[in-house]
Amino acid sequence: MRCITAASTFACAGRSMSGLRPRAGRSWCRRAPTIEGARTYYADVKARVSRHGRDPDDVKIMPGFFVTVGRTTDEAREKFETLQGLIHPKAGLLLLSNFLAMDMSAYDVDGPVPELPPSKVRSSRASLMVDLARRENLTIRALYTRIAGGRGHYQIAGTPGEIADQLEEWFTTGAADGFNIMPPVLPQGLAEFVALVIPELQRRGLFRTAYEGTTLRQSLGLKWPVNRHVAARRRPNAAE
Repeated sequence: MRCITAASTFACAGRSMSGLRPRAGRSWCRRAPTIEGARTYYADVKARVSRHGRDPDDVKIMPGFFVTVGRTTDEAREKFETLQGLIHPKAGLLLLSNFLAMDMSAYDVDGPVPELPPSKVRSSRASLMVDLARRENLTIRALYTRIAGGRGHYQIAGTPGEIADQLEEWFTTGAADGFNIMPPVLPQGLAEFVALVIPELQRRGLFRTAYEGTTLRQSLGLKWPVNRHVAARRRPNAAE
């Protein structure tokens, strides 16, 4: 079946930088554990898009946000800590080993994260994990506990207002065009986000109250693509 927009809208992982060249509209989903890192990445991708002759607004940067919402800050933190307490050590260690592409079972889980071979450090995901451990002086156990839920994405637990504050800061200061919301549990976590956080974002004028179109492209605010063959025929001297 032919796409009604004549060109597909693609969602890409943040490490897939080779996808910047195609003309199709794209949304970029990427781990961004800090707002400073997110701003740097955002500016870099937009600049790359511009250098390839495309409108930077044709690519939407949408980092993942692991969100635990409560009606009070204490309630949200209690929910988060309860879920963190369910992480089985073997599962956490296996997950970290997979993320780093290196077997971590031979190391003391209460010791520092070891240096990775250069080939591993060049991996974007591994680099983010190691940088996080170094920045916050995390042990192996603390690191796998940190990433087991949010998979290395930004984590926040708070009230609807507190969560909206951070979403607004990222959105308005050049860190994100939107967000990949990651509830801690489904469907309850998503239902709570929709019921509690979305109304606050709408009150601030940061989230739509109705959908303007029926396609993903329209919902992302991407322009309708122009068929390159039609555009070529319309250019002056196209027949010469």
